[in-house]
Amino acid sequence: MTVLAQRNRLALVALCAAGMLAGCASPEAPRGSKAAADAGAAQRKVDIRMQLASGYFQQGQYTVALDEVKLALAADPDHADAYGMRGLIYQQLGETALAEESFVRARKLAPASPELANNYGSFLCQAGRVKEALPLFDAALGNRAYRSPASAANNAGSCALKIKDYASAERYLLQALQLTPDLPATNANLARVYYEKGDYVRANFFLARLNKVAKMESLTADVLWLAIKVQHKLGDTDAEAGWATQLRRHHSGSAEYAAYQRGAFDE
Repeated sequence: MTVLAQRNRLALVALCAAGMLAGCASPEAPRGSKAAADAGAAQRKVDIRMQLASGYFQQGQYTVALDEVKLALAADPDHADAYGMRGLIYQQLGETALAEESFVRARKLAPASPELANNYGSFLCQAGRVKEALPLFDAALGNRAYRSPASAANNAGSCALKIKDYASAERYLLQALQLTPDLPATNANLARVYYEKGDYVRANFFLARLNKVAKMESLTADVLWLAIKVQHKLGDTDAEAGWATQLRRHHSGSAEYAAYQRGAFDE
């Protein structure tokens, strides 16, 4: 054997020992270990695709996120979370039929998943199908392993508000408040519940909390308009003017600001 051949053979042995070269499995390796390794590698690829999809989704790059989800599903056609992510993406793209198809497929694959129940419930609520949505939020909240119950409770409260079920909305939102006291959406929704119930003092309490936990520029025009109407009912002209300034500053072209300008407090 030449010196070069010997060096090549030693290099090959070193690569095999380090696990860096395919096809070097030892005859003594446990049967099935290669298959297990291949399955693990495939799962890691799917996980990477899903992480990328989630990142692109959060950045608003929905078509790129969708491409990553498709690659994940090509590798694992029964990946429930991939179908759930696909549903969220299609929802953002306005493809409601495709979104629902994805959510339904995801739920069939993982019927006990609280995350999928919450996301599908949010989709149904957005579509105005409140009575179908609320049981899904209840399912998510009933799962003790759910890591984001405040999200489901707040979504359920917001959904109940759509059909003016203020009793259910209050119950869900107070539950959300106990879980995550400083969530701006929960405080804003509770202010709306109590305004609609005519309890303006309590509505103002949650507006004050909202003022502490949220930045003014993050508040929507309808929330600022709600705050103005609460102060108007309480007769606090200074507070009313302060909220009105924020509405004008951040949403001067909104329908809510136009309503304020014409004094339409009871519309």
